[in-house]
Amino acid sequence: MAVVVPKELLDFIKSGDKFLVVGHKDPDGDCVGSQLALCSALRRLGKQAIPCSAGPFKRPEIKPYAECFISVIGEAERKGAALIVLDCAMLARTGIASAIDGLPTATIDHHVVGQHTPNTATTPLFLDPLAPSSTSLCLLLIEALGLEPTPEEAELLFLGLCTDTGFFRHTDEQSAATFEYAARLIRYGANPKKVHSLIYGGKSLNSRYLLSIQLGQTHPYFDGKLLLTSESYEDTQKLGLDSYDPDSLYQLLQVVAGVEAIAVIRQETPETCIIGLRSRDWVDVAVIAARFGGGGHKNAAGASTTGTIEELQPQILAAFACALS
Repeated sequence: MAVVVPKELLDFIKSGDKFLVVGHKDPDGDCVGSQLALCSALRRLGKQAIPCSAGPFKRPEIKPYAECFISVIGEAERKGAALIVLDCAMLARTGIASAIDGLPTATIDHHVVGQHTPNTATTPLFLDPLAPSSTSLCLLLIEALGLEPTPEEAELLFLGLCTDTGFFRHTDEQSAATFEYAARLIRYGANPKKVHSLIYGGKSLNSRYLLSIQLGQTHPYFDGKLLLTSESYEDTQKLGLDSYDPDSLYQLLQVVAGVEAIAVIRQETPETCIIGLRSRDWVDVAVIAARFGGGGHKNAAGASTTGTIEELQPQILAAFACALS
């Protein structure tokens, strides 16, 4: 069945003149690609569009786009603005919820877990948990607004599609629509070779050092079905945020024989951690992430939560116990 952009969302955009386009904290390629491509399309419609993000822009492929965003939203930015929240169903995950609270809001997202927190009683929602990425929904929205993506917009949308599919590694026999989105974006001007180089090239030597530390701290649980590793606050401070490369870590661990799931705990600050979860097939890590206030997809999810690695590790093991014991 074809995905239809809600009329309420189209009316919301057509009736507005100014939009704050917000994504989740700690953005990835899907979040950044969605925001910037949609902002570009809105500007072509004569709208004012301001991309907003709490950051940080740690991933090498999105660092060049950091200067496109504002992180501080004052009264001047709020005045006359409506809000579009992308790749995120909960305002708390934006990291700037207090600055955007109370604005008329629309949400575009493809995550399963997470309860939407609307700012008004009539909030347009474009939610499709079967969509491969938020950028695929933005492509449909841009087309429904009567536009064709420019080559630059197409490349941003393709970046998000490739980010959330692991450059199509996570696709299966149900994924024909994913490749149809990819073909359309390529026809609009996206360059797969360039996007692949952006995502997988340009890694720092420190990122390889950090990988060695993470691999050395990896331990098996539940007869090797779960691999759990961590990144200390000291490691991050020593090697720098530029060393953050979770996709390479997940790739290396997912090929281990017998592995069904992976958990990575990163001490972001002395008081808080980022939890990254991946699974190969049947383990639903989005349900596990929800227990820590996060969400995501069946095979890729995460959360940001208070605590230390030592405190959270037994909680994560307990959360996986039912699924893997």
